[in-house]
Amino acid sequence: MTSPRSAPRTARERVRAQLTAEIVDVARTHLATSGAAALSLRAVARELGMVSSAVYRYFPSRDDLLTTLIIEGYDALGEAAELAEAAVAREDLLGRWHAACTAARSWALAHPHEYALLYGSPVPGYSAPQDTTGPAGRVALVLAGVVRDGIASGTVTPPPGGDDATIRPGLLDELGLPGGTGLGGRLVLAWSGLFGAIGFELFGHTHNVVVAHEEHFHALSTRLAAEVGLPS
Repeated sequence: MTSPRSAPRTARERVRAQLTAEIVDVARTHLATSGAAALSLRAVARELGMVSSAVYRYFPSRDDLLTTLIIEGYDALGEAAELAEAAVAREDLLGRWHAACTAARSWALAHPHEYALLYGSPVPGYSAPQDTTGPAGRVALVLAGVVRDGIASGTVTPPPGGDDATIRPGLLDELGLPGGTGLGGRLVLAWSGLFGAIGFELFGHTHNVVVAHEEHFHALSTRLAAEVGLPS
């Protein structure tokens, strides 16, 4: 799928890209006011002063618009984690891990409605296409890269336990990580623990329980790093 934000080459492409961006931006505001389930191409067209048939030329269905919102959301979240992790010295494995996790949390807190679209309740009647899979894995790839660098440098040894049988065959090979160590199951545990913690905080489940969220999250991030063998 070609991103609607890709640089256009002709005047016609520039106009189309601008209108596509405006449609997506208005749809994003509707997430905050009405929620993903109530997203309507007609309502978006009305706000833009366009007839609905014109919007359908850019997005044939509500699901196409939702898919664009989801891909852009995952890409923005992934880019935040990638940039934060890249700014830390390569030998500081735990610092890189914390930077990626903290950036994911910060992005979620700054974009709660977009995060809810990605990790909240499924939208009735919508099934995410394969196009969303790559963007959805960007944060996980950052975390796996930290572990891979640690193994390559000899500073990370996968701790005992875990279960590679719980993950898709071939995934560890794709990530450049050793199999037969239980590391696959531990990485999935860390990934799900990270986004579970972010979701709990964002959706209010830790209110009146946790009084220092940043400190709590840092401690949790450290615990998840230990699960995959990063030195403390």
